[in-house]
Parts: sequence; C-alpha cells; structure tokens
Amino acid sequence: MDVVKPLKINTVLITGASSGIGLQLAQDYLALGWHVIACGRSQERLDALALNELVGATLLIFDISQRNQVQQAGHDLAELLAKTDCQLDLVVLNAGSCEYIDDAKAFDDVLFERVVHTNLIAMGYCLSAFLPLMPRGSRIGLMSSSAIFLPFPRAQAYGASKAGVQYLASSLSLDLAKNDIGVSLICPGFVATPLTAKNDFSMPMQVSVQTASKAIRNGLKGGKREIHFPRRFTYLLKLMSFLPAFVWQKMIANDTQAKPLKDKSL
Repeated sequence: MDVVKPLKINTVLITGASSGIGLQLAQDYLALGWHVIACGRSQERLDALALNELVGATLLIFDISQRNQVQQAGHDLAELLAKTDCQLDLVVLNAGSCEYIDDAKAFDDVLFERVVHTNLIAMGYCLSAFLPLMPRGSRIGLMSSSAIFLPFPRAQAYGASKAGVQYLASSLSLDLAKNDIGVSLICPGFVATPLTAKNDFSMPMQVSVQTASKAIRNGLKGGKREIHFPRRFTYLLKLMSFLPAFVWQKMIANDTQAKPLKDKSL
C-alpha cells in the first residue's frame, strides 16, 4: 500500500505583525495556507488580532529592542518548530520605528540612538536568534526604505538606520550563499499605515498596504535581492541621485517643508 506524504506547509515569521505592512503580510500568507508566526511586543494587541484578522496564526510576543527577549523568542521558536515538525522557510524582519530630527543644529543624540537601535541593532538581535533555525533553501527579508536612495531632510536617524540595513543585507547575502539562504532587501516608498498617517508632509505615489504586501510577497517568491516599490517613485529617486547634488537638494528642500514630528513607532 502506497503511503501518501502530507503536503508541506510553509512557515513564515513576521516581526511587527500587529499593524501596517506586517499585519497585511501575515493576513495574506495565512490566506495562502502558510503557517504564520506573527510577532509583536503587545500580548493584548496580538490576542485581539488573533480573534479576527490573524485567525490561525501562532503568536510570538517579544520586544525586538530587548536582546534577552529576542533570544528567549528564539529558544521558544526552536521548541515550537521541533514539536510541530516544521521548518522556518521565510523570515521577514519588518518591525521598526521612524522619528525625525527637527533641528539638526541641536542634534538629538538620544533620538538618534533610539532609532538606530530599533531599526538596525535590534535586527542583529533577530538575526542571531532566528538565522540558526533557517534551513537551506530558506529566505530572509530585511525591511529598509526608499529613503536610502536619496537623502531627505530631518531623516538623519531614520535614513542612517535604513542605510545600515542595506549594507547588512548586501554583506549577509555574500556570506549566507554557502548556506543556500537567500537575502532580500525591502525598500518601500510611502505606504498608507498608522505610522505614515502621522506624517505632516506630502507623500507622493503613496500605496496601500495591500499593494505593498503583494509587491513584497512577489519579490520574496521570485528571490529578488532588492524589492522596491512603487517603481515609478523608487526609480525617480534613483534617477535623481545621479543629478548634481545642488539640483536634487533644492528639489527636495522645496517639497518637504513640514512641521516638527513626534515619535512614531510601529
């Protein structure tokens, strides 16, 4: 009698899954039949989502900025994978924050440290905890930003942290090739999320979280090293970066006049 092997269910871990792009990714992967490990720092928030938007997801509660919590999450995940006989096919390190430095002359070093820690250092914590659990043929997506293509006013902390993610992804892709683990850098333009809703400046070519999720999922599935969208916006930024500095500096300065912004964390 032939033994029919059960169909393999892919597993994806998504940080920052309680809102915005992360929540939409979790919903869409669930709809596709994936085993979704939805990560966030709020037990209450994720529990509420699990009753509605994230039905069927496995919840993993930890703060990405706290190394001990991330390491414990890694141990918990290892036990979960062993019990369920699953493997970690995909990791999307999506969680992050955005704060702006309103007065560069009075540079806010505490804000700078906070943003770089959340967007870059914490990503290192996650890599340390989750990469050992990823088998050959798996892929990891690191959330950066289209801000890396061209400098923007007041984005010294945010832009520097996301540029660091870009280099991190490029270097990782070289060293993880021998392990057959793919690395994708994700560079969204403006996406309509609770985070960007607090911005008080123009956000050209803004897209929905549904559009963002589709672009990211297609890029990850296709094994793209750089996933950037919307293309009209990101290609425009890349093109502007080739212009003389005084040209794009004037263009950006004229288009980004804004009021001071307060803390906006995912």
